[in-house]
Amino acid sequence: MKNQLETLPDLSSEFSLSQNQIQEYQDKGHICIRGAASKEEIKAYRDVIYQRTLEHTEKLAPLSERDTYGKAFVQVMNLWEQSEDVKKFVMARRFAKIAADLLGVDGVRIYHDQALFKEPGGGHTPWHQDQTYWPIDTNKTITMWMPLVDVTDEMGSMSFASESHKRGYISKLGISDESHRTLGDYIDAEGLEKVTYGGMNAGDATFHYGWTLHSAAGNPTDRTREVMTIIYMADGTTVSEIDHEARENDLKQWMPGLKTGDQVNSPLNPLVYSKTT
Repeated sequence: MKNQLETLPDLSSEFSLSQNQIQEYQDKGHICIRGAASKEEIKAYRDVIYQRTLEHTEKLAPLSERDTYGKAFVQVMNLWEQSEDVKKFVMARRFAKIAADLLGVDGVRIYHDQALFKEPGGGHTPWHQDQTYWPIDTNKTITMWMPLVDVTDEMGSMSFASESHKRGYISKLGISDESHRTLGDYIDAEGLEKVTYGGMNAGDATFHYGWTLHSAAGNPTDRTREVMTIIYMADGTTVSEIDHEARENDLKQWMPGLKTGDQVNSPLNPLVYSKTT
């Protein structure tokens, strides 16, 4: 594909957050930031991310033949390694600074990115905690979830369980029907508030901690819910104990060559924002 790098919008300008927004995020474990990028900015990047994701979609089995995880979304990870155009989006200083400000840290590194396209007729995303999969020894992790097109509530908007991030490791269950039942029951039993932000415009974004319980409904519409996510962690984070296979696999894939106790600074974990630079 032809490189469009020079014509893609610059995403280095600052987006200011209020102290109330930062406090809301840290209290509830999630927030929706409207207009983190303009529609014009996102339109240009949507085209390059869509084309890269489409290349992987063509290799998938029909929706009806996939399991619950496979029906939830088309998942393509670390697109920034495959495209200089997508890399410009993933490394954007504006998004990284929002992440650092919400976490209250001086700098953030990339854990990985992923396109999450929920196809027409796609299934629900079961309740889960992202950080169950991540071999990193910190609570200072955050995911930006940004629609690349306008999405309605009916297309699989995200739901979050408020304050669940304060519970840390709730379950080692991966994304599955079992995690949906078990963690759904846990949320109801604990009386945790469930929040859905509803329809979002292209360029709006939700942010949530790695430990925040979240899910999404299916997509019964005839339009694809196109979303790009970027996962950040605080600079200075170290590799945690490897207590199950999923974390061992993530260590090999996203932090090649590192081991428990090492500082996370592999070539796949670049520093994308620092107050001192």
